[in-house]
This record gives sequence, structure tokens and C-alpha cells, in this order.
Amino acid sequence: MLEGIPLLVTIFGAIILFFVFLYFVPVNLWITAVFTRVKVGLFELVFMRIRKVPPRIVVDSLITASKAGLDITTSELETHYLAGGNVPNVIRALISADKANIELPFKQATAIDLAGRDVFEAVQISVNPKVITTPKVAAVAADGIQLIAIARVTVRANIKQLVGGAGEDTILARVGEGIVTSIGSAKTHKEVLENPDKISRLVLERGLDAGTAFEILSIDIADVDVGTNIGAKLQTDQASADLKVAEAKAEERRAMAVALEQEMKAKAQEARAKVIEAEAEVPRAMAEAFRTGNLGIMDYYKMQNIQSDTDMRDSIAGGGKSSGKTKK
Repeated sequence: MLEGIPLLVTIFGAIILFFVFLYFVPVNLWITAVFTRVKVGLFELVFMRIRKVPPRIVVDSLITASKAGLDITTSELETHYLAGGNVPNVIRALISADKANIELPFKQATAIDLAGRDVFEAVQISVNPKVITTPKVAAVAADGIQLIAIARVTVRANIKQLVGGAGEDTILARVGEGIVTSIGSAKTHKEVLENPDKISRLVLERGLDAGTAFEILSIDIADVDVGTNIGAKLQTDQASADLKVAEAKAEERRAMAVALEQEMKAKAQEARAKVIEAEAEVPRAMAEAFRTGNLGIMDYYKMQNIQSDTDMRDSIAGGGKSSGKTKK
């Protein structure tokens, strides 16, 4: 029984070596390539394994391109795969472009693919234009009425601008800007509602597809709805703001008037205090004049007569308060 173990190990090792050989030397792929008249060597397939390039992807793509009449080498496909490209997608795009009589060199197709764009989808959009629906675009006409428009943009891929050209977001942004400008230039919102195709013509004349990966074929206004009256709302807000400003100014004037009144009352009180103080000094001055002999009794009576005469004149003129004070 021990003598049979080396034999089993030998058979198991031979099986492993056989599968390793088949892995590194894909004979079946080489045979398929020979029968389809594709020039690819057996050692070339082995080197693909060593360079970690799947031989089946390269061989199948090469066979497909050869049957479609495309002149592509194994080295080109292998290089594109090592660069991170999608080899089968590029081959499908080249075949579709060739059948549609669209000029698409292999180098340009690989550049589009490596740029992150779906080159096969781009060729399909070139053959069958794509319709892009814009979101709701709100704009205000000159009469202050808001309009909400939705447009459908028919675009066709521009193969030459796919590398470095702007995408759908730029198209939508430019179309939205054109709609806003067109509606804003209308005198009334009724003009826009009567002729919505006027917006399409004005937007198309602006050349919105410049520098993009698409060519705009048409812009159709799908729907136009009337929004709010922005002009009336702005006037209402302005009137409310003016009212608040007027109220603030009135309150400021009232506060200033109150402050001025308080100031005048304070000054009047101060004046009355000074008058009372001065009146209090009169008896003292008279007493001092009597003591010093500067004022005689006859002078005092004369002054009283003058004061009585003045009070009488004030009473006749309507100044009863002064007379009353003298009587007291």
C-alpha cells in the first residue's frame, strides 16, 4: 500500500501541472483565433497571462472587430485594457459607428472611454437623438407675473467634443438661463402664453451647445403655467416697509417732542425758582434800605401806589390774577 502513494502523488501533480499549463497556455483560445483567421500567437497569449491581461477578452474583442472589418491589433487592445479601459464596449462603439457611417477612429474611441464617458452610448445618441426634460424654470415677465416653464431639449452627441466637452447638466443650465432671459424680456406674460415657441427660437439663437458634448437639435416648450404675481407682492412688501419706516419716524418725532416738553418744563421750573428766590430777596433789600436810610417811608408809599396802579391796569386788561395776588 505504501508503494502506491508515490504513484498517486505523481498523478495528482501531473493533473495540477496540466491545469496550470492550460491556464498559462490557453490552447482553446488559440485554436479559436486560428479558425477565425485572427493573427494571435500562442506565446502572445502566454505573455498576456503573465501581464495579467485576460486573453479571452482580448481574443473575443479581436475576433468581433475582425468580423466587422475593423483593423485593430492585439497590442492596441491589450494597451487599452492595461490603461483601465473597457475593451468590449469600445469595440461595440466602433462597430456601431462604422455601420452608421460615423467617423470614429480607435484612438478617439479609447480616449472617450478613458475619459469616463460611455462611448457606445455616445454613438447611440449620435444615431438616435436623446430628449432631455428640464426641471421647472420660474421666470418673471416685465408686468410682474411669474411663469413656470418646462422644456424638452432634443440633443445629439457630438463625437468630436466628447473629450473635454460639457455634459447634460451644462445644457440644462444654459437652457434654463435662456428661458429666464426670454420670459424676462417679454412685456407681458400674455405674450409668452400666446407664443411659447418664441422662447424656443430665442434660446436656439443663443448657441447654447458651444463647448458641450452635444448638439442641440430643438427646444420645445412642453408646459407654461402662471405662478404668483411677483410685482404685486413686491409692491405690497414695499408699502409695508414704507409704513414701518413712517411709523418709526413718527415715533422718533413724538419722542423728541416729549423730550423737548420735559426740557421746557424743567427750564420753567428753574425760572420760577429763580423768581421766587428773587422775590424773597426784595423784603431783605427793603429792610436793609430802611436801616441804611436809603429808603424813606414816603418812598415806600409811592412804590405801593405805583404797584396798585399797575395791578389795576392789569385787572382792566384781563390780568385778574395779579390783582388778586395784591389784594392778598
